[in-house]
Amino acid sequence: MKSITIEGQLRTESGKKATRQLRSQQLVPGVIYGGKKEVNFSAPATAFKDIVYTSEFMIAEISVDGATYKCILKDLQFDKVTDALTHIDFLELVDDKKVIATLPLKFTGTPAGVKAGGKLVTKMKSFKVKTLPKYLRESIEVDLSKLELNGNVRVEDVQLENIEVLNSPRIPIASVTMTRQLKQEEAAAPKAAAPAAKAAAPAAAAKK
Repeated sequence: MKSITIEGQLRTESGKKATRQLRSQQLVPGVIYGGKKEVNFSAPATAFKDIVYTSEFMIAEISVDGATYKCILKDLQFDKVTDALTHIDFLELVDDKKVIATLPLKFTGTPAGVKAGGKLVTKMKSFKVKTLPKYLRESIEVDLSKLELNGNVRVEDVQLENIEVLNSPRIPIASVTMTRQLKQEEAAAPKAAAPAAKAAAPAAAAKK
């Protein structure tokens, strides 16, 4: 699994004044919770870039005051005007403690319905899951090769070991819909068959 290393500084002061001072130095205040103690720290805004501006799931190894914490990203706050990162929350991973995380979906295989002329429509990009840290993964693979035209793959169709999916089981993940061209071809097929049937009728009568 991908990971990122972040060098942070322990924050001993809190409040709006201390926070403004950090931000004036291009530092972002953050917090690590979920472990034995809550750790307030700060780090340069650039240190968070790779984990904030990505759809990939990764582990953050944050070093603060001589200790290293293995964490996952939990929450972000941005300035409403400048869109700059203003605060970041991390959840510390504890071996025997289940965590809730958002894992991206990775679609594999070419759907049978696409081979038949349909169009693939993906409706979900990730699963919200609950599991132990050792079972976390970069992504959840979903094989779409058996997905037929006008068919759906739903949350309940994805079977995972040691991972509890928290999304509603009946929600569609992906579907294959009929394209406009395919609809036109199907609509034209009965019309083309009708003249042929009429032509065949006199020929049959003549044989009698």
